[in-house]
Order: sequence, then structure tokens, then C-alpha cells
Amino acid sequence: MNYAKDGITVAAMLDTSHPKKSGLYPVRIRVTYARDRRYYPTGKDMTPEEWDVLPASKARQAVAVRKDIENSYQIVRSAVEELASAGSFSLDALNGRLKGAASDTVNTMFRAKIEHLRKAERIGSMLVYDNVLKGLERFSGEHIRFEVITVAWLDKYAAFLHKEGKTQTTVSIHLRHLRAILNEARRLGVVKEAQYPFGRGRYEIQAGEGRKLALTLEQIGQIARYDDGTDTSAKYRDYWLFLYLCNGINVADFVKLRYRDIVNGEICFVRQKTEHTTKTRKEIRVIVTEQMRAIIDRRGNAPAPERFIFPILDGSEDAMKQKMKTMYLTKAINKRMAEIGRVLGIGNISTYTARHSFATVLKRAGANIAYISESLGHSDLKTTENYLASFEREERQKNAELLTQF
Repeated sequence: MNYAKDGITVAAMLDTSHPKKSGLYPVRIRVTYARDRRYYPTGKDMTPEEWDVLPASKARQAVAVRKDIENSYQIVRSAVEELASAGSFSLDALNGRLKGAASDTVNTMFRAKIEHLRKAERIGSMLVYDNVLKGLERFSGEHIRFEVITVAWLDKYAAFLHKEGKTQTTVSIHLRHLRAILNEARRLGVVKEAQYPFGRGRYEIQAGEGRKLALTLEQIGQIARYDDGTDTSAKYRDYWLFLYLCNGINVADFVKLRYRDIVNGEICFVRQKTEHTTKTRKEIRVIVTEQMRAIIDRRGNAPAPERFIFPILDGSEDAMKQKMKTMYLTKAINKRMAEIGRVLGIGNISTYTARHSFATVLKRAGANIAYISESLGHSDLKTTENYLASFEREERQKNAELLTQF
């Protein structure tokens, strides 16, 4: 397992300079270029004697170890060859391509992912991964090796998060992001299939508990007519109604709407959440209703193609500043709408409620689920079906009671 071309060498080696507490030494893939080196893990440890006989050994275990090392070597070599053929090889570029595989720890792969998201200005995802990493380090320290993450370890981690007061929904988010990192490690050969702890018959992530979030048309009408005489309540009520009417648009997309996005009486936008995760650019189109036009006239900037519709961003913000303003606006809307919900006796109302209400009102009215899915910007119908399933318990309860009215 040796590759040498254009001044680049790739080789599997036993790193005897970094012995482990077990007395074994890690097997690594070494890449050398311009008198500099990078080392990539294989997940295998052995003695010098075992390493010496490995190439010729026919023992079943040795053959399996050799195959795993070869897989790790091929992943690194393929990345080297792709960069070299494109004329863009450097050790930093290789690290970027392998996204953190240069470490034996989960922590470093998380940090590599966070840095990748920061450079891509995907600040929302970056902050989620950063928050998950903090939770992992509270639980298991700053040097979490991949091999310690077993089904039993995941059970204890989930219990730890619950003890911290996290809901099942939040615990599921933490576990899904950890699984994403382990999926990447598995693809790179850092985690072998036998070590991978997620999936059927292994650890299955429980879904978050369903919450009653969707409002009825009557309740939405109460909100639309609400007036306590203050402009603050009226402004955030208008913003919330716009979110609802604009296909349940997320606040992150709402603040970025520009007048140029209004084409032939429709607002056209791409969800920020899925822009980087789907193969095709999925544009959402929303008819600008009379109510939406009235909100734009009351709350919007003076019309100009490049101008934002609503006065939240001014265009000078970097990605982090945009995220902070979005978070502040979301918090402000939620705080005022929660108060309105209390006064109206509806319960807690949030920006999340606007999106779920949009989808559920359409479903209750008999709209085709494919249309609802397209309107929400979901990637497939299954996502929409799962999304709607937990918001109809009230409807099922009402229908069940009808059966006994004889």
C-alpha cells in the first residue's frame, strides 16, 4: 500500500511514536508532500510484531484487519488523486476533503464540520453542531474516541440529556447530529461497519413527542382581529400572520425576502434549510393575497427590486449577524404572540405554530398532500406525512367521540 506521484506519497504505517495505554500502536495513513506530513486514522492498533507479519498472514482476523486498513488507505489515496488530477492538491485541501478524518476523536471531526459550515456561511447548522458538541463534551469529555460510542453509551448519553432537562425532541436532534458525524466517519473508513452503533437492531433514535401546535381557522381569525392598541403587538401579529399566509415560511427565509422575489403576483423563494441538502433547487411559490399585500404596505420598506421587503436586514450584515438578527426577531415574535395567545385563551403561539397551522388548515380542508408537501418545500411526501401525523390527535379525538353519539 504505497502511492507516489507528483511529489506526493501515501503509505500505511505503524505509528510507533504514539503508543497507547494498551501498549499497542495506531496504524495510520501517512501523506507526505513538500516535506510536510499529515496522518489519517484507520481505527486499528497493533504491536510491531503483528504489523511485521500482517502482509503475509493468512489468519482470518489478520485478513480482516488488512482489508480494513486497505479500505482506509484507498479513501485517502482517492482523495489525493482527485485533488492532484484537478491541479489543486495541498495538504490543507486534503484535510478539507476528508473533513476531520485526521483525528481519532469525535470532537475533532465535529470541530472540522463546524468550521466547514462556518466557511460556507451556514450559521444555523453551525450553531446546532456547536451546541451538540458542547453536550457531548459535558457528558464524555474533550477526547471522545469513536470506538467508545456503543449502543450502551448512547443509552447513557440520552439519559444524561434528559437529566439535564432536554425534551425528547431536543435529545433526538442531538443524536441525529452525532449520527451524521458517525456516518461521515464510516464513509471515510474511520468507523467500521461492525463498530457503527445506529440502525435497526442497534440503537434507534426515538422521535420527539407530538405537540398540539396547529390552530383552527377560527383561532387564526381571532389572532388576525386582535388589537390591544399597541403598535408592538400589531407589528408582531402582522409578521406572524405573514409567516402563516406565506406557506408557513421560516423566519430565516422571511427576513431575506426582497421585492425582486415578487414575480407576477407570487413570492418565489428557496428554503435556506434545504438549499444545501437537496440535489435540485426547490423553489416555493406563494400567491400574494390581499391580506399579505396589506401587511407589506403597513410594515414593509418602500418598494425597490433589490430592497428587502421587511426592515429587518439592511444588506450590510455578514452571515453571523444575519443569524443573530433572525434569532432576535424570532424571540420577539414568540414573546408577543405567547402573550396574545394567553389573552385569547388559545395557548402558546409561536412562529412554529404558524408553519404547522398552514399545513394543517390545508389538510383539514382536503388539500392534496402533494400540494402541501410542495408548498412547505419538503423533499418528499413521507416527510410531509410524518410532519402532519402528530398534529391531528384533536381531530381523531373529535371523530372518535362522534362514534358514540347514538
